[in-house]
Amino acid sequence: MARRQQKLNKQQLQTIKERFQAFLSGETQIVADEAFCNAIRNYFEASLDNTDEQAAQIRRELDGRLQLADLLGKERKFPRFVAKEMEAMYIEELKSSVNLLMANLESLPVSKGGPDFKLQKLKRSQNSSFLDIGDENDVQLSKSDVILSFTLEIVIVEVQGLKSVAPNRIVYCTMEVEGGEKLQTDQAEASRPQWGTQGDFTTTHPLPVVKVKLFTESTGVLALEDKELGKVVLYPTPNSPKAAELHKMVVPKNSQDSDLKIKLAVRMDKPPNMKHSGYLYVLGQKVWKRWKRRYCVLVQVSQYTFAMCSYREKKSEPQELMQLEGYTVDYTDPPPGLTGGRAFFNAVKEGDMLVFASDDEQDRVLWVQAMYRATGQSYKPVPPAQRQNCRGGNQQADAPVSLLTSERSQKHGMDEFISAMPCKFGHAALFRVLQKQTLQHRMNDSFSCLGWFSPGQVFVLDEYCARYGVRGCHRHLCYLQELMEYAEGRAVIDPTLLHYSFAFCASHVHGNRPDGIGTVTIEEKEQFEEIKTRLLSLLENQIVHFSVRRSSLAQVLMKDISTPVPADDVKKVIRKCLEKAALINYTRLTEYAKIEEGMYSVFIYIYITIDTMNQATPAKKLEDVIRLGELCIEVLQQNEENHSEAFAWWPEVMAEHAEIFWSMYAVDMDAAFMVQPQDSWDSFPLFQVLNNFLRGDAHLCNGTFHKHLQELFVPLVVRYIDLMESSIAQSIHRGLEQETWQPVKLKCIIVSLSGLILLCCLFLFRTITNSLPNVPLPKVPSLPLNLPQIPSFSAPSWMAPLYDNTNGSATSEDLFWKLDALQMFVFDLHWPEPEFAQHLEQRLKLMASDMVEACVKRTKAAFDAKMQKASKSTDYRVSPSVCTMFNVLMDAKKQSAKLCVLAAGQEQQYHSKIDDLIEEAFKDMISLLVSKFVAVLDGVLSKLSRYDEGTLFSSILSFTVKAAAKYVDVPKPGMDLADTYITFVRQNQDILRDKVNEEMYIEKVFDQWYCSSTKGICVWLTDRLDLQLHMYQLKTLIKIVKKTYRDFRLQGVLEGTLNNKTYETVYNRLTLEEATASVAQSGALQGISMRDSDEEEG
Repeated sequence: MARRQQKLNKQQLQTIKERFQAFLSGETQIVADEAFCNAIRNYFEASLDNTDEQAAQIRRELDGRLQLADLLGKERKFPRFVAKEMEAMYIEELKSSVNLLMANLESLPVSKGGPDFKLQKLKRSQNSSFLDIGDENDVQLSKSDVILSFTLEIVIVEVQGLKSVAPNRIVYCTMEVEGGEKLQTDQAEASRPQWGTQGDFTTTHPLPVVKVKLFTESTGVLALEDKELGKVVLYPTPNSPKAAELHKMVVPKNSQDSDLKIKLAVRMDKPPNMKHSGYLYVLGQKVWKRWKRRYCVLVQVSQYTFAMCSYREKKSEPQELMQLEGYTVDYTDPPPGLTGGRAFFNAVKEGDMLVFASDDEQDRVLWVQAMYRATGQSYKPVPPAQRQNCRGGNQQADAPVSLLTSERSQKHGMDEFISAMPCKFGHAALFRVLQKQTLQHRMNDSFSCLGWFSPGQVFVLDEYCARYGVRGCHRHLCYLQELMEYAEGRAVIDPTLLHYSFAFCASHVHGNRPDGIGTVTIEEKEQFEEIKTRLLSLLENQIVHFSVRRSSLAQVLMKDISTPVPADDVKKVIRKCLEKAALINYTRLTEYAKIEEGMYSVFIYIYITIDTMNQATPAKKLEDVIRLGELCIEVLQQNEENHSEAFAWWPEVMAEHAEIFWSMYAVDMDAAFMVQPQDSWDSFPLFQVLNNFLRGDAHLCNGTFHKHLQELFVPLVVRYIDLMESSIAQSIHRGLEQETWQPVKLKCIIVSLSGLILLCCLFLFRTITNSLPNVPLPKVPSLPLNLPQIPSFSAPSWMAPLYDNTNGSATSEDLFWKLDALQMFVFDLHWPEPEFAQHLEQRLKLMASDMVEACVKRTKAAFDAKMQKASKSTDYRVSPSVCTMFNVLMDAKKQSAKLCVLAAGQEQQYHSKIDDLIEEAFKDMISLLVSKFVAVLDGVLSKLSRYDEGTLFSSILSFTVKAAAKYVDVPKPGMDLADTYITFVRQNQDILRDKVNEEMYIEKVFDQWYCSSTKGICVWLTDRLDLQLHMYQLKTLIKIVKKTYRDFRLQGVLEGTLNNKTYETVYNRLTLEEATASVAQSGALQGISMRDSDEEEG
């Protein structure tokens, strides 16, 4: 029945016309009908998204291109070439490119396990050896070439109908793939036989046998094996159901479990090289000579080799196999005399024919599609049901999904596109449109591409050229035309891209290709000459803007590919370019140098700047000069970064261009310096900015302007260092006179650059005001600067002392910071003249050596005075100021290694002198401190001397204590004295450990302290060698010796120092006295002993 047409009025017709015009202009999109979209989607899923279909389509396309090449050779329908001999070469080029693609496709491995196989990008090379695909038919496959590998997953869920076993009995299942290992599930009670256990197996049998058995544990004493309750044998295939199903188990005779079932799932994965499998009836002339139902598998051995194999159960090798090369598969009617099978199809080859039959129509369609992709035949089989529908018949109700998809594709016109032969299209013109649209899309991207395609776009264009035989010269000529149109329209195109494409076309047209001479058509040569003329005009316009490569210019100026252009001709063009480029750079400079009246040229700007400077303040003039210098540097850096390759052969031309900039800038800079006040340090940032740029350029370093800059700043640097040296020397003198030696903990500070200069100004104001009243205040110049914008200043690496949690004095920390800052300032100047730079370094190192030497000597004198005033009783504690003096010397030692050492290869005379001075000061200070500690011990020993045997005081004390002990609890004499001394030792150890930073010197103090104390006790005992120690003397000494021994051991004193001969002498004497006292007065020591004991008090 014909569709009724709807009438339209004039207004509706106008609306439709406007929508159509909007569609043509790209302003709107017309939505396709749903049926057409479904047809496109089905075709994508069936063909484009199927790797096997893609590989088969490539094989068919390559075979079609070979046939087309043979047809061109027979009919002699060639393009017009520049030489007649190129016609035969053209046919060889076509065949070689196709054979190369075939060889690349054949070289792709076929995965036999793991993830699905995916096609890779076809490789193209200039190798002259190609694979002859026709010889593949002569290679016979063996059965070992088609061995498959399968993965089986067996999941046992539960058992139902188990009645013959008591509920509390233990049951379990075993599973095995015949010929492989056996696995067992967990144990479960018979009342609830559920597991959910999965077993993984691998096998090479396409038809494996899976056995699952149910057991219960035997309770008999003599039972050797568990009792089998039932079993089931399965024969899975990759097409078997994947979900868990109930299977009836075979039970032993006389078993009560007549309805015993097990629920399990068997999943058998299909390997990637197994394209299809299933049961078929097969009859052939050379193989499968009997009409019989067999389990057949289609195996892919390589990209061009497929085999049809039949397997038996529990066999890894096929019973019979047949290669499919040369066969044509198609649907067929049932042959007479064959029983078995419902849907028939055949495979025909010259001299052989095979008939296949499947059990249903859907399986037949799947088999024919798989074999169609494997044979690579050009004819596409059409199912009989689809043919009948095309002739006007009705679609069968049970038709497979693929038939419905094909019917939809044919209905909507897709079948014409699907069955079209790609080699019959004019791909040169199609590729030109494709590349033009791709470049247009790329240039409209939000990111700048400079004419380069994205990697994905390059991949698509490369594949199109390789797959459909688009000539490389035609590709680049079209590309050059499109790029030049964009470049002429003021779009930014990378000159490198133009150079590569033009060089490729030139080598092709002139016969100088790296892979040899190729065919050149007359059309290609004419297009090349036209493009060369346009490109030369374009380069002449671009070269003045520094947007072209020298190699591109030389390439275009060449008359032919073999005759190079004289260097002088190219240099003349480059010199002319630089003359115009100078004016362009000056124009750019005026865009940054903003004057109140507006924007002027560089020449006008310089004179106006000088006039306005006469009315501005010196600081404003200096600021303007720095700003102008930054702009000059920025312009020259842009020239170097963007165009250094183009002028690599003539760097002197660029150097002359740069000197023009600086000669003009020098006039403005000198004028600004003439009005600056004396001893003004604000100009140092200008030197750093200019010098850092000039010294990095080999052609400008120590050039005319660079030498002028050095002559201008040499007096300023010398004057600055003189003032800073005087200032630091006075700060040391006054600071140490008023020093309280209190520890100062410095923290990490991040300040702005102006804040840093302000702090330095305050420091200089305090130290110079009185001594240099008529000299303007010097300021520490900014150290590392990042001009033109300075948002904040972070303390750099050379300010490491600011980050250390040191405990030095305020004067010493201030001294070291200033010396380091001054040296780093001079270092950051990077003075280009080696002699003057070495002079500055030696002077600063000598100054630092003198300053550190003065600091060390003053610190040593303060330490001596402090020790003379210190107490000699056990109440003495090391004051923080003493520790601070130690830390000052330690900081001086660390800083001298950096501040007083010259560069590598020179004498370290200053550092050696300071190092020796610091070491001697350390030795003296440690000796004085240890002497103070020993004096305290001598005071304790003198108190113990009152108890010497035979003295009157000893007898009086003993009698008084015994008499008083009858009425009150009298403290033990001597224990308070020992405890007080031990407390004195421990607290001073803790103070030194906490306040002194250097571990090495703490260990030296402890070593000398321990040795001196032990020696003092030994001498005291030696003087009483003929006397027996009083009981209180013995107890006090034992406690002091033991506790100090342990305390010093905990502080890290080595065993060799602890157990020296002096200690052994003291230990032996006290042990002997202890034994004598124990014999004379049992229990008088009250548990105090030289023997080690964990129960003693700390």
